[in-house]
Amino acid sequence: MEKTTPFASKCRQASPHDTVLNSECAFTFHTPFSPNGILVNLSTFIGTIDDLALGKESEGIFVRIVKKRIPKIEKEEKVTKLGIGIEGGFETDAFDEEATYSIVVLSQDGCTELPYNAETKNDFPMNVTASVESVIHHAGAAVQQDLQAFELDQEKPVSKYAESLEFVDNGVTISPNPSDWKCEKSGDVENIWLNLSDGYIGGGRKNWDGSGGSNGALDHFNETGQKYPLVVKLGTISEDITSADCYSYAPDEDGPVIIPNLKELLMKRGINVAGMQKTVKSTAELEVELNANYAFDAITEAGAKLVPISGPGYQGLQNLGNSCYINSVMQMLLSGVVAELASRYGTSSGSDVTQHPLLKVDPVDAPTDLLCQTTKLGCALTSGEFAVPVTETEVDDSSTPSKDPQYRIPPRMFKHLIGKGHVDFCTGQQQDAAQFLQYFLEKIDDAEVKNNSRLQKDGTDGEAPRTASLFAHKTTSRLVCSKDGKVKYKDSQPESVLSLRVPMEKGEVIAKASSSTDSEPEEKRQKAEKEIPTVSFNACLDSWAEAHTIDGVRWSHLGDAVAGAVEETKFGNFPRYLIVQIQRYELGPDWTPRKLEVNIDVPSEVDLTPYKCSGPLEGEDVVAEDTDMEVDSSGGTNESTSVSVDEGAVAQLMDMGFSMNGCIRALHATGGSNVELAMNWIFEHNGDPDFNDPLPAASATPNTSSTSAVDESVVSSLVANLGMFTADQVRVALEECSGSADRAADWLFSNMDDLDGAIARLQSKKEESNASSGPTPTVSLEDGEGKYSLVGIVSHIGKNTGSGHYVAHLKKDNKWVIFNDENVALSEKPPIQHAYLYLFQRMDTIGKEPTSF
Repeated sequence: MEKTTPFASKCRQASPHDTVLNSECAFTFHTPFSPNGILVNLSTFIGTIDDLALGKESEGIFVRIVKKRIPKIEKEEKVTKLGIGIEGGFETDAFDEEATYSIVVLSQDGCTELPYNAETKNDFPMNVTASVESVIHHAGAAVQQDLQAFELDQEKPVSKYAESLEFVDNGVTISPNPSDWKCEKSGDVENIWLNLSDGYIGGGRKNWDGSGGSNGALDHFNETGQKYPLVVKLGTISEDITSADCYSYAPDEDGPVIIPNLKELLMKRGINVAGMQKTVKSTAELEVELNANYAFDAITEAGAKLVPISGPGYQGLQNLGNSCYINSVMQMLLSGVVAELASRYGTSSGSDVTQHPLLKVDPVDAPTDLLCQTTKLGCALTSGEFAVPVTETEVDDSSTPSKDPQYRIPPRMFKHLIGKGHVDFCTGQQQDAAQFLQYFLEKIDDAEVKNNSRLQKDGTDGEAPRTASLFAHKTTSRLVCSKDGKVKYKDSQPESVLSLRVPMEKGEVIAKASSSTDSEPEEKRQKAEKEIPTVSFNACLDSWAEAHTIDGVRWSHLGDAVAGAVEETKFGNFPRYLIVQIQRYELGPDWTPRKLEVNIDVPSEVDLTPYKCSGPLEGEDVVAEDTDMEVDSSGGTNESTSVSVDEGAVAQLMDMGFSMNGCIRALHATGGSNVELAMNWIFEHNGDPDFNDPLPAASATPNTSSTSAVDESVVSSLVANLGMFTADQVRVALEECSGSADRAADWLFSNMDDLDGAIARLQSKKEESNASSGPTPTVSLEDGEGKYSLVGIVSHIGKNTGSGHYVAHLKKDNKWVIFNDENVALSEKPPIQHAYLYLFQRMDTIGKEPTSF
């Protein structure tokens, strides 16, 4: 034990404010459940695996945490809350945990490992023991980043309509025989609800994925003038009247409620609750089941027996709660379809992940280094190191992923880092996958520009290519002056995603055989036979590229006179990979986003050559390049002033299904922050050919808090209230936390054991950032033939992009594979016509080694 004495002074006690990586390696997805567990540094609290911890440090002291799973005695308990590991929620596992600990000392004499348990812990120096205890009992970074339990059955209110509910004395009594209950509208015998005012029995609402009831009960409420709002689900009534599933359709309640006088109201319809038993699931239980069992049944391959697949490039990702948008996008980018990114941020099967050059950073910096965390995720997806063994795959049900922690990949650290500081992605709510894709590509591009030397391969000269160059494309607008026919060409800023409007007017209904039968209820037959229009992918491209007439263009050759123009937009280059977003969402009459019911006919190969700009054409009278400005609808100019665009307002508008560039344009034209005015602008201009193009760089800047200007009144307040930090220390904390007093206080307390060192590290990073700051270099634009092959899609299930579920389908070895969070399987029928995002690869690059990456 004396070997630990020289290191005792370096051991720190972890406070609740400290970030302690005691459940996951900072560089890999190894956990305490891995064969050798993880080593947590007792000074920095960073967890790593042996090869990294003992290879990066010349000396240090660590606690090794190893856990094993012990099967529990099976006990079936009903789930009533949409939460994991909470009372009434899902059981996290059918196993107990058994933990063992040891202290590892790395010194010039070598590596020594000493057992740490109840019998030996008092033999260590007091400071060492205190440090170990604080680490192994700490909540840990994983829990700190995922504190919120998403419970479904929040406290239900008592309905204000219950006590004086109108009762219609129409002689209707309800049979005590459940086989007599059926929806009076559709004939459904499941998910049926009794109206407590007039005795009408109707089907329940549809679920978010399209399943559920006929909507008969809600339709009846509306058809009767919304006078009878309270209903109870038949089959949930028992002697325990509190277990009954009651709902209020009243607009000011519209949710589950408690009806204190339910027993009396039921008696009026001949229902005696004495002796009744609950026979069906409540809405809460069904919603929990829908989310718990959500695997392949809510996508277009429902009912298919999909063959699970596991191995390098076929690694599932754990859903952290509404993180499927991240999982789907990152699978599309890193799991091997984009070979260049798999080469840069991934590894080959059997390679030593610990030797990856982008993981060679100080362990303290690893959790906040985007290149490192992206590499951590990429290596997990491509190495096969965490793949479920074939034997387990054969034993387990094909739709159930392994729950053994050593095979699970929770991208929690990546999600926390990429979302930090973003108004939406820092939350646990569902987000728009297209918006996240663009955001990630911007963030990784910034990181690659600032750390380009880390990307350079041995023996190569010059700068390493940037990820953005794989997807970057510019569009070229051709404007023909209405006065004299002169032509001007204008290039857009490079974009990573092509957003296409769906021209519903070009939709055609493709006849198909009905799968319904005469024995099915009318409502179900109508749903099965509903005619959904199909719009071709080329029609979407034609709509994007077609000529439009625009007004208010200033022409320098006319002495700055304003004249109209005919504008058409085409590709300026063909990138190696083209990402296409289909705008499947529109605003309804009530300003809420709704999904277009339309199929998009997308071929496996597309030829975009006709959409390439080939000008200037022979014989054209071209206006020279200048700073001509278009006049916006308010009479100002698009390039005359710089407007600060509110980031939160952009997010609100994007939640309604519009592209980031379109939302920024709308806010820029209406002052920067007024969502309502911006929406009106969008209604008027969303058909403009440049609606989805980025504004010139000077036109709009995101409104983010300054990291250099600090409010001195906040500094004074924190110094006075905290009473233990200097003004200079508080200023540094405020700069790091974008001016937030609460976050600054947390940062100070979290780093108080080594505050000077933390400040020094921040200042060093700031100097490096300043040295590499300045205008971001223009990304290089690849070009080639215009023929593309479809290699991946991301599909969305739900009413809008901020809810529901995302799934990726990727084409590997000429076979389609579905990536549904942790479920990975061969796909029988990929939902290509329903996808939200499409990934195409330029055909002249297929099969070529990504040597420069």
